[in-house]
Amino acid sequence: MVILEPFTEEDFDLLISWISTPELMIQWSGAHFEFPLDHVQLAKYIRSANLDTSSDYIFKVMANDEIVGHISLGRVDRVNETARIGKVFIRPEARGKGYASEMIHQILNLAFQELKLNRISLGVFDFNLPAIKIYKQAGFQKEGLLRQTNKVKNDYWSLIEMSILKEEWQASSGLMGIQSNV
Repeated sequence: MVILEPFTEEDFDLLISWISTPELMIQWSGAHFEFPLDHVQLAKYIRSANLDTSSDYIFKVMANDEIVGHISLGRVDRVNETARIGKVFIRPEARGKGYASEMIHQILNLAFQELKLNRISLGVFDFNLPAIKIYKQAGFQKEGLLRQTNKVKNDYWSLIEMSILKEEWQASSGLMGIQSNV
């Protein structure tokens, strides 16, 4: 089982070590950060996160007392009851162990149960088939394709937009007794 814990300055170096190429940076964060990732950018990223009134919740993902990943729930809009999952990453050595699926279920539990939101969206590049499979298994629906949104070297990457509603999440996964440490 994975646990979401607030991402702090103590975690910066590990995350920086994972984001090793400009392409991986774009896949992880879109245009949010500039490569190379550094402490200044990360300090700004977490400055107002994880507070009761925050619009951003940023987590390290823990399994067996080690950090195995990173995820954020951002753009929390309490009026419209929406938010967006972003910056999803499972460190290379931890892939293929089910952590990503658990992490998505955890963040959805936070969004729907604790924050009482109704709609959660995300964007995933169309070539990231393992992530798309995990999102579909969690109940996300494809809403559309944003064609060639990012130019990476000499290629253009297209983004699939996906979302899940609270009622869909309840129907597909039930209330799974998942915990987070917000």
